[in-house]
Amino acid sequence: MDREQFTVKIEELVAIGREQGGMVSKEQVEEAALELELPVSGLNAVYDYLKSKKIGIGEAMDIEEALSKEDRDYLKLYLEELSELTEYSEGEKEAHYISAMAGHLDSQTRVIEIMLPQVVDIARLYADQGVPIEDLIGEGNVALSAGVTMLGALESGREVPGALASMVMNAMEQLISEENDIHKSGEKIVSKVNKVADAARELAEAYGRKVTVEELMEETKLSRKTIEDAIRFSGAKIEDIDATDKR
Repeated sequence: MDREQFTVKIEELVAIGREQGGMVSKEQVEEAALELELPVSGLNAVYDYLKSKKIGIGEAMDIEEALSKEDRDYLKLYLEELSELTEYSEGEKEAHYISAMAGHLDSQTRVIEIMLPQVVDIARLYADQGVPIEDLIGEGNVALSAGVTMLGALESGREVPGALASMVMNAMEQLISEENDIHKSGEKIVSKVNKVADAARELAEAYGRKVTVEELMEETKLSRKTIEDAIRFSGAKIEDIDATDKR
């Protein structure tokens, strides 16, 4: 398989693990490895990757150990709040699922309450991926509130928890992806500013004075846009560039 097929298959395994409460069986991993035609060393790499995604083999990992103190403190307080919610029997849950599917607002509210602890469990699976668990839970709760209004297409009440959990997972994954994109964008900006600042400093040392944008363009072959973007992103604080000189 090529790299793209490999990535798709491994991410499918991660998704299965999250649906199974943060774990996959050894047999599931070996089956995936067989399809990928992986050697033993490749199988170990799969195990390491699953571990990095907080997916245990045979049993769920202790996610709490990976959480920051801030995340643990928030979870403790939040779970104390959830413990005060009404508990429902399986029969009551099923009745509310069916009523929520029919669009009954009171039952939709009850379904949200029923699912709140599961949002926490799902958030644990996505912890330590660059987003605070408080934000993950918040995003999951938003998805849950929207999701209970979109259950009409389901065929039975038993499908409701799985459908809502899937919506919550998708929302958390989207948030993580967006946050990572922002982080990467920030790294690119810092890299661009540093590149221009370093080039300007070296040229200024050679000239014995600040350099103009045009001189920097000529000597470094950096584009005007790259230089001007760096000046803007730095707040015009690249000291060795005289941005006011129009020579």
